[in-house]
This record gives sequence, structure tokens and C-alpha cells, in this order.
Amino acid sequence: PLLTRPPLRSLPAAVVGAGLGGSAAAYFLQQHFGPQVQLDVYEAAGVGGRLATVTVNKQQYESRGASIHALSLHMQDFVKILGLKHRREVAGKSAIFSGEHFVLEETDWYLLNLFRLWWHYGISFLRLQMWVEEVMEKFMRIYKYQAHGYAFSSLEELLRSLGGDAFVNMTQRSVAESLLEVGVTQRFVDDVIAAVLRSSYGQSVLVPAFAGAMSLAGAQGSTWAVEGGNKLVCLGLLKLTKANVIPARVTGISLHSSEGRALYQVHYESSEGQGSAFYDMVVVTTPLHPSRSNFTFENFEPPIADFPGAFQPSVTSVVHGYLNSSYFGFPDPKLFPFTSILTTDTPDLFFNAMDNICPVNISAAFRRKQPQEAAVWRVLSQQPLDKHQLKTLFRSYYSVQVTEWQTYPRYDAAKTLPPIVLHENLFYLSGVEWVASSMEMIAVAAKNVALLAYNRWHQDLEKIDQKDLMHKVKTEL
Repeated sequence: PLLTRPPLRSLPAAVVGAGLGGSAAAYFLQQHFGPQVQLDVYEAAGVGGRLATVTVNKQQYESRGASIHALSLHMQDFVKILGLKHRREVAGKSAIFSGEHFVLEETDWYLLNLFRLWWHYGISFLRLQMWVEEVMEKFMRIYKYQAHGYAFSSLEELLRSLGGDAFVNMTQRSVAESLLEVGVTQRFVDDVIAAVLRSSYGQSVLVPAFAGAMSLAGAQGSTWAVEGGNKLVCLGLLKLTKANVIPARVTGISLHSSEGRALYQVHYESSEGQGSAFYDMVVVTTPLHPSRSNFTFENFEPPIADFPGAFQPSVTSVVHGYLNSSYFGFPDPKLFPFTSILTTDTPDLFFNAMDNICPVNISAAFRRKQPQEAAVWRVLSQQPLDKHQLKTLFRSYYSVQVTEWQTYPRYDAAKTLPPIVLHENLFYLSGVEWVASSMEMIAVAAKNVALLAYNRWHQDLEKIDQKDLMHKVKTEL
């Protein structure tokens, strides 16, 4: 008779958090381990995490995490696999406001925009593009490595494999410093770079160069979003994975051992009270940070240290109302041409950016509201807006919905990158946000954690932290 292999014993695994990181990690774990992995996903709030929507007048709008870069290959893949669609783009113009006047205005005519940038900022604009393109070109190597099953046990190793020490250094120095070095002028940094970073991270040009490059790539490339809302990706991946979603908040993890192997006990609180369960493998995708989660690790030797750094509070106000265009120097609201307003780093400015947003479901007949009509605006700021500030931006309004987030790491706060491996089969995904925070960065990290977990489980050390991968991948092709 043919010899049959004994059935693989099942591998109970837990994923903590069901935002994009958690749902992508569950999907990739199942992709690599196959049917032997039994997944529990713990989520205290709602599936989707920061990819949340708010409802205005029976329509849903993204409150955060709005656009996805064209080169986001994992996100593109998810949308294909799940049969989702790209949301129709509704054209609009942006401008950069200094608190007194517009320092840069976009027109309908692409060549004129280039001419304006050129006229105002000379060669800075080209140098910026070359710098961003060089970073992105190297970053794109990650997809090849991952397709060949290579994984990295630390963020430093991952960055080094893509761009050498230069990439690691880019997490330690500011984007302003890196750009000035390649010949971009201070004026361009203050007007344009500052505005883009304020709108994406709510922070200044002191964010690290790598995080800055990722954000700038998103600002100059073509971007897209998911029809029906970006959080459909998370819902879809969990459904596809058939993961068991447990509505509970994880409070800690304690280490036990059985038959010489690590066994992790996950402790949680749900509406039913407290509970716990045992797993062979755990991936934590919620930020392990005192301000974000009071999470305890027990019986670990050496103990799992506290994570340095802080998170940046940011406020999203979704306002349904009439824009006060005269504040922006347009007394006649009919003539106001912009749908997106970025701001420079000026002490008196109380908001980082605002845009006239479209619903997550865009019909073929949809058109943007005229500037004199009531529209739905999303205003990003560091503090909640007071009545006076709302009255400054809007002549009048029907509703304001405010969401306060601890969205992004405060990039100036930490000098070292968090670890990926916390213990043998205990992994941490959210640390990647200290390199750069975007949907694609989180998807790349989720794939890396799944490959790392798989390669470590099967003792396939040839596939972890390999040097000179570019050469290896070329010869394997």
C-alpha cells in the first residue's frame, strides 16, 4: 500500500486586532499554513480598525485612511481576490493655504501646474520626484522577495535588504534634512513638503525621511479607493479566511510550555466577562503602547520590554455645511475652485487640511456639489475645532461629526524601531508604522509576519534574513 503521511496536527493561532493588519495577517497565515492553521481573531471595536466610515444624510463617507497608492500591489491583489471595485475618481483641484493666501494653486491643465511649480520652485520639484522615485523603486523589491518566500525578523533587516544602510538611516533622520541634501530648497520644503506631511501624518517636516517618502509618493502618484469603503477589504479577507472573529479586548498574554514548546495563553475581556484560550502562535496587530493598550506579558524571560515612543492625537471633523470661501480670499463662493486645501506650518492655522469628500458609493450620475452649495467636508486638525473655528471655515452647517484618533506614531519620539519577534512564535505587526504608516506598509508587514512565522515553524532558516537577496532572486528566476 502507498504510505500516507500522518495528518498534520492542527495549529491554533490567534491574531489580536481586526484592522487591516489583523485581517491581512489572518489571510496570509492561512495562505501559507493551509488548513492546519485554526485562526481566532480578537477585535474589541469593529472590523476595519481605522478604516472607518461615518454617515451623513444616509450616505457613508470615509473618516480616515482614504486613498491607496497605485503601486500598492497587496491592496490591489486583495481587491481582485475579493471581487471589489475601484471607486470612481471624481476630479478636483487642490491648493496650499498659508493662513493668509494660497501659496500654490492647482489648475485643470497639467502642463500649467508643472510650469507653476517650476516657476515658483525651480528644479526642487524635479529633485523631489527623482528622490521619491528612487526610494519607491527600491521599496518595490519587497514584492519579489515575498513572492519567493523570503522573510525578515526585524524591520532593520527588511529595510537593509531593500535599500542597504541608507534605508535604515532614513528612519533616523528627517525628511527635511534628506531633501535639502539632494538640493531641494528650504522654500519648497516649507511650502509644499510641509503641507503634504501635515495632511497625511498631521506632523512637520521633521518626520523621518522614509515615512516622508512614502507619504510624498502618495501625494504625487495616482491614488484610488475601494467602492463601498476601504474597510470592505478587512471584512472580505476575514470572511475568505473563515477566521473565527471573537468580539473581545485582549488584556494580556502569558507564556506556558507544553512538550518542550511554547504555548501562549491569551487573556481577554468581552461582554460575557473574562476568558482565556491557548495558542501555538500569536500575532499582535494592535499598537503595544501604554497610551493605546494596557497589555501585559507574563512569565516571559527575559521580560518583554515596554515600547518607546508616543502617538500623535488627530481629530477628523466631518462637516455638512456651506464653506466660508471669503476666509480663503474668495468673497464670491461660486468662484471658489478647490476641493482640497492643504496648509503650511503656520502657528495661527488651526487645521492641517480639509477636503470636500465624496461618498463611498459613487453612482454614475454623481457630481460634486458647486462651491456655493452645502457639501460634506472632512477637516483634519490636532485639536477638536471650537465653535469659533467652525464659523471661520463655514458660513453655516447642518452637522458636525468628530472622531478623535491616536492615529500615527509621533515620529520624533522614538529612536529605535520596535521588534517583530517578541518570542519564539509571538509576533508584533504594528511596529512597522514607525517605518511608515500606510495601508500598503501594513499589508507588506502582514505578509512578512506570515512568512516569518511559517519559515520559523518549519525551521527553514534559509528563507529568513538572507543577505544579497537581489542577487539570489535574480538567479532563482
